[in-house]
Amino acid sequence: MTASRGDIWLINFNPTKKSNEIGKIRPALVFQNDELNSGGYPTTIVLPLTTHLIDDAKPLRYRIVQSGKLEQDSDLLIAHIRSIDNSRFIEKLTSLNEKQMVVIKKLLDEVLN
Repeated sequence: MTASRGDIWLINFNPTKKSNEIGKIRPALVFQNDELNSGGYPTTIVLPLTTHLIDDAKPLRYRIVQSGKLEQDSDLLIAHIRSIDNSRFIEKLTSLNEKQMVVIKKLLDEVLN
């Protein structure tokens, strides 16, 4: 598994402990920097996606348009940032560009500040 910042991968989020935690097998955006991604670090920081779309939900959501193996438009769940074990990665689906990543970083900063 070689994930890079900006990649969207299919990830196994099961099991979950609480009903408000993200579960299931679903796409997620790799947000962690590539120095850690390529350095053998055992976990990766990701942001999960959902196909349950809600319009105008910024800063909590960011719309990702279907591309590559990502089969449906999806909302990136900004507030559900999570560190996962690298064994949870299943398949790379697509990648976002740097402009999209800058917008997502600003949304995350807004949520965290």
